Amino acid sequence: MKISKELLKGSTAIMILKVIAEEDAYGYQIVQKLSQRSNDLFKLNEGTLYPILHSLEKEGFVESYRKQTESGRERRYYKITLEGKLQLSQRMNEWKLFSETVNHILEES
Repeated sequence: MKISKELLKGSTAIMILKVIAEEDAYGYQIVQKLSQRSNDLFKLNEGTLYPILHSLEKEGFVESYRKQTESGRERRYYKITLEGKLQLSQRMNEWKLFSETVNHILEES
């Protein structure tokens, strides 16, 4: 089953923040973690991921830094800021209330 872009649009940033809050990660890692945790339901492409990361960075919720890998390749990692942790907590509370309310409405007969 494919998820509507409209539903995904409102929840992608919070999922990305959650992944980064657990450990600093580079773009491909974020995509892989979201895919694994969703049983391949959420497969973001670069055209979706990087604009969200740049927006989160502009808002001060994440910071990026470059790190060289063992193979000598340089990657851009993202880490959550204190402001990002606060934002994640707020968004998680909002999501819980929203999803519980929608589920309640949909389950009413």
